[in-house]
Amino acid sequence: MYYHASPVEGIKQLEPKVSDHHIPLVYFSTKRENTLVYLSNAIEKYCKETGFAYDGIWKKWGPYGFTKDGIQQLQEYYPNALEKTYKGVSGYIYSAESITDSGFEIKIPNAASSNAPVTVVGAEFVPDAYEAILEAEEKGLLEIMRYDVMSEKMQEWVRRTILQEYEEAVDHQEYRHFLKGNFPDIVDSDKGSDKIVGR
Repeated sequence: MYYHASPVEGIKQLEPKVSDHHIPLVYFSTKRENTLVYLSNAIEKYCKETGFAYDGIWKKWGPYGFTKDGIQQLQEYYPNALEKTYKGVSGYIYSAESITDSGFEIKIPNAASSNAPVTVVGAEFVPDAYEAILEAEEKGLLEIMRYDVMSEKMQEWVRRTILQEYEEAVDHQEYRHFLKGNFPDIVDSDKGSDKIVGR
């Protein structure tokens, strides 16, 4: 079975759309729990909550990695990130029995994509994405690396990555707004060459 998460109700057929890979695809996982992360986009949610007007294609925020055993690990890069992104957010997990494999290599465990429309055979309503994530963690289906236990090495990686992401997001002001709001100590740094706000 293939699974796809969406905030949209009543989908009968999943249509390929242009996303970060710049070609029309529909993304799936063969693990239901791995789709929970897609029930909310932290960038879109933050911008709407803070009144940032934007009508383009939202940048995606993928705060996760995988353990050596292939288990998805959700990672909090800023305080209470998971709760802020998912608490109170509802959505749907759609299932499909088969897809037309696009042949595009996603490089994510258990992921697949289709470049053709996919017929939905089932839909599960998720009333609260945050609660669903905690339940999956409790069952050992995924892991959570919380902000307050992040290693110094990981903190340094986050710092370098956020600086780079901000620099490269010239055409995505909604992403810069999100980064400035959630990583002010990094983006608004006044330590010499690290000062990047306004560039």
